[in-house]
Amino acid sequence: MNVLHKFLITQLSVLCVTAGSVQADTLPNIVFLLADDQCTYSVGCYGNKDVKTPQMDRLGRDGISFDKHYNTSAICMASRANIMTGMYEYKTGTNFSHGNMKAETWKKSYPVLLRESGYLTAFAGKFGFVVEGQRLCERDFDAWGGGPGQTNYQTSKNKSMASYAKDYPHSTRAYGAFGQNVIKRAAKEGKPFCLSISFKAPHRPVTPDPKFDHVYAGKTFVKPANYGRKFADHLSEQSKQGRQYTRFSEWKYDTDYDGVMAKYHQQIYAIDVSLGMIRDELDRQGAADNTVIIYTSDNGFLCGSHGYGSKVLPLEESSRVPLMIFDPRSKTSGKKLRSQALKGNIDFAPTLLELAGLPVPKNMDGKSLLPLIVNPAGDVRDQMILINVWGEKPTHCLTTLTKKSKYTYWWYGGDGMTPAEELFDTSNDPLELKNLAKNPEHSTTLKRMRKKYDAELAVWKKHAVPYNNYQPYGTLFDRNIPWSEKGELAGSQKSPRKKKKPAQVAP
Repeated sequence: MNVLHKFLITQLSVLCVTAGSVQADTLPNIVFLLADDQCTYSVGCYGNKDVKTPQMDRLGRDGISFDKHYNTSAICMASRANIMTGMYEYKTGTNFSHGNMKAETWKKSYPVLLRESGYLTAFAGKFGFVVEGQRLCERDFDAWGGGPGQTNYQTSKNKSMASYAKDYPHSTRAYGAFGQNVIKRAAKEGKPFCLSISFKAPHRPVTPDPKFDHVYAGKTFVKPANYGRKFADHLSEQSKQGRQYTRFSEWKYDTDYDGVMAKYHQQIYAIDVSLGMIRDELDRQGAADNTVIIYTSDNGFLCGSHGYGSKVLPLEESSRVPLMIFDPRSKTSGKKLRSQALKGNIDFAPTLLELAGLPVPKNMDGKSLLPLIVNPAGDVRDQMILINVWGEKPTHCLTTLTKKSKYTYWWYGGDGMTPAEELFDTSNDPLELKNLAKNPEHSTTLKRMRKKYDAELAVWKKHAVPYNNYQPYGTLFDRNIPWSEKGELAGSQKSPRKKKKPAQVAP
């Protein structure tokens, strides 16, 4: 054990005793599991009695379930960049139709910093973005099972995972097996490990593992209480201009809801099985009592809510996702606790670094969640933002939210539309059925949320990267600048459908 490693262990022990959160005197192992396009109502411990997610439910019981966890950009590439770096999208400069990540940004990501500190780092699945000059950064991990673009459900078609194809022809369980091998290797080498797995499931194209065809055969599902177009009349016209609106019919939520959802949930069931595989291996290797497990998704999914499909938009179903964190060393473990703290995907990098006893770089926007493991009733922030700068121009928007309210400014005023505002009381109206922006009884809340929005945009203007077309949004999203003064600048924001394909395949 080198001098640096001993120093970090000592520092972590002091931190843990001070916080009263853990009892272990060694660096914890970390398992970070990320689904792709998984909404909250796909998990039993989030209230859906129609689904079978025994391992996810167990993880929720063992640890803490978070009810207000959001992806600050609800789209694959940007979300994964947020997760790795702990920064908002306008600081990572990374998203489809914008551009790839700079090498200097990647150097401050959690996988790089953990490996430099002595952790055995492993990654498998959909990496999600490209780092300039380094592509997928395979050399920055001790064990690699990742792939470019969307990867493939057929294990044999993923080059780095091909050795698992015989026993696990479908990639979801193959990633579980990869995780098992990493745990065995770390135990053999006597090193703390950080295992990051990004499952392709349940991302389209719909390709469930046939091994689980029986799980939802003939199943009828209860529709969300805000299902269908009748619950979209109060939503902005801008939000109806992208593919999220047309996919309600294109993906047959309107005509075959049960059939579509059976396959969606079947793909998630396979992730649940893989989670079980990983936890079983932790038990076999004697590592379970010192391994922190985090499970979440890169964005949610609009499975017919408000008559929409897919993701991207700031609606609850597409931006809010499940999150369960289990730290077996904590006094709060095993108590079936839930947290209402407002948090986002920018918080994972700071959390993982603090778990490893490392300082959090000042450039990160996120907050460590370790205080919430100690006290689930606490908070780590008062407000945060949701960003969409991908897709059709009218759907681009900026959202400010607190634990109780959500405010979105829809800046686009062309094609017969006018800039619009949405204000939702998410604490009392989680289904977002009433837009309160024009309700005089909520004028005080509206003024307060506008002020918060303006403050967040001011930070954007100050810190947005000077490349990949993020600076213009400081003007476009400014609600105090009339549409008539944005026309020329808005015209420069080309639709991704008219551009050359970016390095990553669109979601």
